[in-house]
Amino acid sequence: MSNCILAIDQGTTSSRALIFDSQGNRLSVGQQEFTQYFPDNGWVEHDAMEIWHSTIASCRTALETASITADQIRCIGITNQRETTIVWDRKTGLPIYNAIVWQDRRTGDYCEELKGQHLEEKIQHKTGLLIDAYFSASKIHWILENIAGARERAEKGELAFGTVDCFLLWHLSKGRSHRTDATNASRTQLFNIHTQQWDDELLEIFDIPASLLPTVEDCAAEYGECDAEFFGSAIPVTGVIGDQQAAAFGQCCFSAGMAKSTYGTGCFLLLNTGNQVVQSENRLLSTVAFSTQWRNQLCRRRQHLHGRCYDAVD
Repeated sequence: MSNCILAIDQGTTSSRALIFDSQGNRLSVGQQEFTQYFPDNGWVEHDAMEIWHSTIASCRTALETASITADQIRCIGITNQRETTIVWDRKTGLPIYNAIVWQDRRTGDYCEELKGQHLEEKIQHKTGLLIDAYFSASKIHWILENIAGARERAEKGELAFGTVDCFLLWHLSKGRSHRTDATNASRTQLFNIHTQQWDDELLEIFDIPASLLPTVEDCAAEYGECDAEFFGSAIPVTGVIGDQQAAAFGQCCFSAGMAKSTYGTGCFLLLNTGNQVVQSENRLLSTVAFSTQWRNQLCRRRQHLHGRCYDAVD
């Protein structure tokens, strides 16, 4: 059996790996839970290296259970808990602090300071997001301000930031690929969803050096290769998408007006608004639902399909 797909589903409480055949049939699953850390009231952390090791262990279990080898895997796709923030050393790949989880509220006071500067309308217009501790930007700022030497090292280009997808890709590729996709980027509060680029003004507001940031790709793109050391053969990584958007995309929520509700560690309702970014007057969020490109073999014309959505979080 060849042309199988390895899907990595890295969640808030466990890492999973699933293998599908070319017809979309699930062949196997590997899953491993990891530790949740609560060092203070409202603080939630993960050991990013434990996430990495649990992901590799889950992939190996899935391969063993399916009784296939890595050279039978056509490609790898990654979906992940979204706003969870990791900053690591570019030389060693080791995090300089635990991953700060999307649930973490330690930056609440800092976010209130930004609101007091009347920045919420500007930030919401650019990102579709409200100023909140939920998103990655304030978490990055906290790490740079509170971990000894972090800001100086970041300004020298010695450190890298990424959400969990980016961190896994970095390690799978042995540091050769520092990339993320548009859905994960859109949840950092540093990504302009109109220009589809990191925004210099937002970086200045949150006081974050651009050198930390990964390259942003479409959800379906050439992200690099998983090194042969891990599973026995090199495997291309060709897809990355945040967990809630992955659920919507997987259920074919492609057209304006279609909605998807997902239930996991949290409950999330996403409504596709088509190509239009609709700014809510009721404190809902606008974010990138998916960004894909494909080649029309008949006319050899590259086209783009972009989706936007409201994201209501309970």
